Amino acid sequence: MSEIADTSQWDDDVERADDSVLESEAEVECPHCGETVSISVDPGGGTTQEYVEDCPVCCRPWRVRVGYDVDGAAEVWVDETH
Repeated sequence: MSEIADTSQWDDDVERADDSVLESEAEVECPHCGETVSISVDPGGGTTQEYVEDCPVCCRPWRVRVGYDVDGAAEVWVDETH
């Protein structure tokens, strides 16, 4: 009698391999103070993301939008929160 292989570990390995080719950092300009800073983005968060993060220089909040293209490059936009 043959055993059925547990493929759940394989699925996890594929996801990790895909995440490793996606960019995890981006340079952005604060819409408040104008400083250019490097921020981390989470490839595991999906191909499109939106969240609020504070500027590490002036501490004012931004709305961060992230989109990944088919090559794994991150496009990141920040603007003032309303």
